Amino acid sequence: MSSSRRSTIIVEHLRRQQMWDSLARGKRLDGRDFNEQRPLEIEVDVIKKANGSARVKLGDSEVIAGIKVETGEPFEGLEEKGALIVTAEVLPTASPYIEPGPPDEEVVELARVVDRGVRESEMIDLDQLVLVPGKIVYTIFVDCSVINADGNLFDATSYAVVASLLTAKLPILEMKDDKVVDTGQTRPMPVTTIPVSITAARIGDYVVIDPTAEEEGCMDARITITTNDEGFCAIQKGHTGAFTVDQLKKAAETARIKGEEVRARLKELAKNNG
Repeated sequence: MSSSRRSTIIVEHLRRQQMWDSLARGKRLDGRDFNEQRPLEIEVDVIKKANGSARVKLGDSEVIAGIKVETGEPFEGLEEKGALIVTAEVLPTASPYIEPGPPDEEVVELARVVDRGVRESEMIDLDQLVLVPGKIVYTIFVDCSVINADGNLFDATSYAVVASLLTAKLPILEMKDDKVVDTGQTRPMPVTTIPVSITAARIGDYVVIDPTAEEEGCMDARITITTNDEGFCAIQKGHTGAFTVDQLKKAAETARIKGEEVRARLKELAKNNG
């Protein structure tokens, strides 16, 4: 049984009615408004041996992202572009409901949704990460570890990935005698925009952003909307339920407004760590 399913069963029996009653009064169980995020903390350069790294705390959810830059062959059909690969894991100590072993479907979904938001925004100019067209390109690995899981891992993980990319140092590599040579110098990652995801959950007739694990245990549907400097760039629905058109419109507008707020923080972070 998946961690979220077991969590759902527990919440269904103990807190669902209490949560509905609180939402009906216009407040969530933790006192937040429907469109209010939990406190957000971002710290960069937390892994000294990595090419870039960040630790993000969103409420009690905590994620660390680390970047490793290597060289390799380009993806098929993308011979003129570098490669960007995002992976994720939830440590067994992150939650009492997490079991050791290979990533389950929820962790796979986490990595895919975060990767899609960054990739579809075209945050990194992959055209600048080619050494030999069609043969050798930069490969950017972004590995994420969830060290505490208390809901909305999508946004917490996404912010960690984006913050680590924004402040990463890309080694300057050159080709000499058909070999890749590290010059010992670095340059900033070729960033073109800053994507920000905002995740909303529908619980009965109410839609809240940045759901806690307890709220996720009661939710009927989930949607993650990613914006960049130019507008909307990715959207991913999760869970089994649906949203009304009006709910989707409100969620999109909230994602735009809250995305601008988080983006301003990320820009300031990049400025101070440039």
